[in-house]
Amino acid sequence: MEVLRLEDYKNLGFNVRDTFGNYISYYKDGKWDEGKIQKEDTITISAFSTALHYGQQAFEGLKAYRTKDGKINLFRVDENAKRLQNSCDQILMPKVPTEKFIDAIKQVVKVNEELVPPYGYGASLYIRPYVIGVGRNLGVKAAPEYIFGVLCSPVGSYFKGGLSPVNFVVTDRDRAAPNGTGQVKVGGNYAASLYSHRQAKEAGYADCIYLDPLTHTKIDEVGAANFFAVTKDMTFVTPSSSSILPSITKKSLMHIAKEYLNMNVEVRDVYINNLDEFSEAGACGTAAAITPIGRIDYHNQQHVFYSETEVGPVTRKLYDTLTGIYFGDIKAPEGWITQL
Repeated sequence: MEVLRLEDYKNLGFNVRDTFGNYISYYKDGKWDEGKIQKEDTITISAFSTALHYGQQAFEGLKAYRTKDGKINLFRVDENAKRLQNSCDQILMPKVPTEKFIDAIKQVVKVNEELVPPYGYGASLYIRPYVIGVGRNLGVKAAPEYIFGVLCSPVGSYFKGGLSPVNFVVTDRDRAAPNGTGQVKVGGNYAASLYSHRQAKEAGYADCIYLDPLTHTKIDEVGAANFFAVTKDMTFVTPSSSSILPSITKKSLMHIAKEYLNMNVEVRDVYINNLDEFSEAGACGTAAAITPIGRIDYHNQQHVFYSETEVGPVTRKLYDTLTGIYFGDIKAPEGWITQL
């Protein structure tokens, strides 16, 4: 296994690295087994598995953070358990009980404790729980068996450059359908985003922005992250849509904006032709935490928010408060932090 030096943690990027082990549990005959830690990050399944042919799979993303005194924080892990349960319910997979989910996360972090990056390097241990349908199945129906697993990898910033503004372009393609599975964290939604993401990257953008699939007039999501904006009268705004994945990071930022920064918070339509009402904007999610949006390009028109080179003051406060809670520097609301 590659040994990381302290200076390596500043340039980790968002990539897979070898770890000491991961968790796996099997669902057979109507129940989950106890689960275990295994070293290899491979699994053996039937080539007829529904996860491979019909997309019967869901996953989550969360992180473990090293505090200044060397302890390890998990952020709102119960919310990830609930969201995975909702995803499983929507595509007919057995739910992973919250207690089992949290125990699996703790086991994985414990066995990989020395891979949790040190405090002060802006890095963390990314954790990827997943559930997939497996077994021999040919028809379009739910699988006979399932696997629940938890993987991890130490990571740095999702976007190159860390907390700095990046530019996005609006795509004409849809990531999810109205009243479909856009609000659950399943692989099909991400497969639908790959082509648009590549187009945006090849054109020099960080990623693309999806409009609502019904009218194509309102912002839905920013790549694989949620969108937020700040009005000129200091109101935190995030889109209302049935095809948006409910981000735990966005939910937390809404609380931070209201309770820590004394801002108004609104969940409402964000029209692509009315961006002038906002002074700042950003993307948020587990992988990137907050990514400031410098500019949005739409049909040959460009809208610059605070700056293409500098982070806006409200976005900076939101980021500092959120990450301060992650790493234990700022007191978290009750129940947000599970400490190992």
